[in-house]
Amino acid sequence: MQEKILNNKKHGMLALFVTAILYLAAIATFVLGIVRFETVGDTDPLAIVLFVIGIVYMCVGWIPFLGLKILKPQEALVLTLFGKYIDTIKGDGFYFVNPFCSAVNPAAKTKLSQSADVSTTHSITEALKGGATVEVESKKLSLKIMTLSNAKQKINDCLGNPIEIGIAVTWKITDTAKAVFNVDNYKEYLSLQCDSALRNVVRIYPYDVSPNVDTTGDGQADDGSLRGSSELVAERIRNEISERVADAGIEIIEARITYLAYATEIAAVMLQRQQASAIIDARKMIVDGAVGMVEMALERLKEHNTIELDEERKAQMVSNLLVVLCGNRDAQPIVNSGSIY
Repeated sequence: MQEKILNNKKHGMLALFVTAILYLAAIATFVLGIVRFETVGDTDPLAIVLFVIGIVYMCVGWIPFLGLKILKPQEALVLTLFGKYIDTIKGDGFYFVNPFCSAVNPAAKTKLSQSADVSTTHSITEALKGGATVEVESKKLSLKIMTLSNAKQKINDCLGNPIEIGIAVTWKITDTAKAVFNVDNYKEYLSLQCDSALRNVVRIYPYDVSPNVDTTGDGQADDGSLRGSSELVAERIRNEISERVADAGIEIIEARITYLAYATEIAAVMLQRQQASAIIDARKMIVDGAVGMVEMALERLKEHNTIELDEERKAQMVSNLLVVLCGNRDAQPIVNSGSIY
């Protein structure tokens, strides 16, 4: 299905003026016919003709008003005539089309968690019916850039850990004919494809960098992860969604990760794991620094011949310094007032 743009029908104001004049002329003809009936009589053929023409046109003269269409910027109408796709009108303006054409928008009643969504219904309060509210659907398609934010999903990463992730997808309609006729409901179709693509991509990556994990498919382990490679993950998600929704006339502009965390059932365990890893890394750094300080102290004592220590005393000195430097509490010094031997 190829989109056909109709750009030469911006004659709404002229059509409105002509239709209104003809309708007023029909009313005048009807009144004139009645007047001639009263003055000339029922046998006057001109009075009968004027009366019939006036009443017939007043019964059908409202039909051309159905062909008047008003569009705002970044809006479109997909028109069909007796089930056949005719044209699409785009751009702001006052249009006049075939009055028997009908606008089609299968997603008119669909509301997603997205910004800049088109208001698909208008409320009309009828005073004669006790203030009842009637919902009138709008068949206009929005050509604006919109952002879809689906609910957060619980997905297992490549290591089997359940995580919760959410994305925001920026999209717009580029082909109105494909969006209306190629899929049943383009908004629901986009939402489902976003969820499916998100699951497929997330299953390739671990939450954090893990050894022996190949996320690129080249057969070699790499440092890819959901937390550390968010830009790359988002780009892969955008590309996969774009491939899936191309037949629906939708362009995916951008995809971003808006929420990423471990699932509730393992969040506490993973927090303890991260804390343990952080403690181990900190201890390793402390030990490396302490060993370097002990080596420096022994070298300085040896260079300046400050004191001569045998191997046993060196080992005791190293042990004391490591206890002081690596301990997590302040050391309590013991003063030896006698001989060290």
